Amino acid sequence: MSYIGKPKVTHPGIRRNKLGLTPRDYEGTVSTLCAGCGHDSVTAAIIQAVFELDIEPHMLAKMSGIGCSSKTPAYFVSQSHGFNSVHGRMPSVTTGANAANRDLTYIGVSGDGDSLSIGVGQFVHAIRRNLNMCYIIENNGVYGLTKGQFSASADIGSKPKKGEPNRQEPIDPVSTALSLGASYIARSFSGDKEQLVPLIQGALKHPGFALVDVISPCVTFNDHEGSTKSYKHTRQFYHHVVDMDYIPPAKEIRAAYDEGDAMPVELHDGSRIVLRKVDKSYDPTSRAKAFKYLREQFNAGEITTGLLYLDEERPEMHELMGNTDTPLSKLPYESLHPGAEELRKILSGYA
Repeated sequence: MSYIGKPKVTHPGIRRNKLGLTPRDYEGTVSTLCAGCGHDSVTAAIIQAVFELDIEPHMLAKMSGIGCSSKTPAYFVSQSHGFNSVHGRMPSVTTGANAANRDLTYIGVSGDGDSLSIGVGQFVHAIRRNLNMCYIIENNGVYGLTKGQFSASADIGSKPKKGEPNRQEPIDPVSTALSLGASYIARSFSGDKEQLVPLIQGALKHPGFALVDVISPCVTFNDHEGSTKSYKHTRQFYHHVVDMDYIPPAKEIRAAYDEGDAMPVELHDGSRIVLRKVDKSYDPTSRAKAFKYLREQFNAGEITTGLLYLDEERPEMHELMGNTDTPLSKLPYESLHPGAEELRKILSGYA
């Protein structure tokens, strides 16, 4: 993870939000991810989203686990709170932090491995509790930090650099969240900033668990023919002097298309994915219709993007538990401590 700060040089005419802050005030350290990585596009979208929402940096908490995706919080809003947890444990750490201080805005950045493999149990229970947070999955189908093994979201038939194609059914975070009752579900593509920014903003403002699944291409470990989520790079600049790899810089892939349209996106290895943006007639408030639509598009080989499901009636965790409006971290000791006599009464019930 990089700790190199960006030079604080701003143009006098730069745009400012209602707090008087500029987009530069919402940046973090210099990214150490591979050039062209879709995750950096997601970072740019997050920066724009929180800037335009006028979120005070010290009122934002950035949470992550382990993986390339979990490095992302270092690259935005350096003046906020942050916690980089162990692999797959970001949801439980966020649950504890949210229970203690509900006044903060929580944004978790995870990966398909971090959330759908080792962390799938924690992912499930964060949804079940309707934890008030924006949960972003940077989905590329591989474990980038451990040399590109299949993750749980890899599609059937997807080919690795070496070995046999994937034969196991993928876990779709969107369908999983829909079946578990998540109250805000969206999907986008890292290169479609016009769509991604408002989806993140909606997730940040939603009172409950908000999932944003982002297809985010890996330029390094899905760089072979047959990949369904990333690009191939030839190693024409590779010169074997020492045992190391050279990753040639790649131009990020962008996508712009209208509501209701399907758009094939050609990846650098010549393979294609097909994105379909939901149209204005799509009803995101019906879980049954959302299930049916997603399955139909999946069978057609298309990745549906947009706001896929929204439930504004389901109470979030604190309402469900009947917690006080005052964050526990701000309550005085006397309010939190029941006293010796009350403790004796509680303990007597277990005698």
